[in-house]
Amino acid sequence: MVLGIRRFPLILLLLLLAQFLLGMAVNLFVDIPKNHPGANPPEYFSGVVQSVTWSITVGPPLLLLHASFGLVIVFISCVLVVVAIRSGSRAFATWSVVGAFGVLAAGFNGGSFLNYHADFSSMLMAAGFALAVAAYAAAIYVGPRRSEI
Repeated sequence: MVLGIRRFPLILLLLLLAQFLLGMAVNLFVDIPKNHPGANPPEYFSGVVQSVTWSITVGPPLLLLHASFGLVIVFISCVLVVVAIRSGSRAFATWSVVGAFGVLAAGFNGGSFLNYHADFSSMLMAAGFALAVAAYAAAIYVGPRRSEI
């Protein structure tokens, strides 16, 4: 079981790298319309829900993949937090929480980019990605070892 726990952040790192490549493809090859459902909302969170729903249901194929894969990564990062807390390793749990925070920050700023088309949102999405990558790398390093069982 412990070896599986230590592989969990590695799997998330690989998923994040694939997500990064999808995001770059979206950035380079997809023109996101400025008037889709959820664009320029009066309230941020309802706009994000509408924008992400639009991107997953009728958005361009690369954007659909990027947004859908992002939601999968959010789910897996939350599962890792629960597993890490249950492992009893405070450092592993802390880095898993920091990684999940980075994933959520990237996701919400991706939604913000869909809402407002602001380059700063794209920069914050990249910062969330970088935080998550660093945190999951640290989680691999501090994860419980077989001798700690």
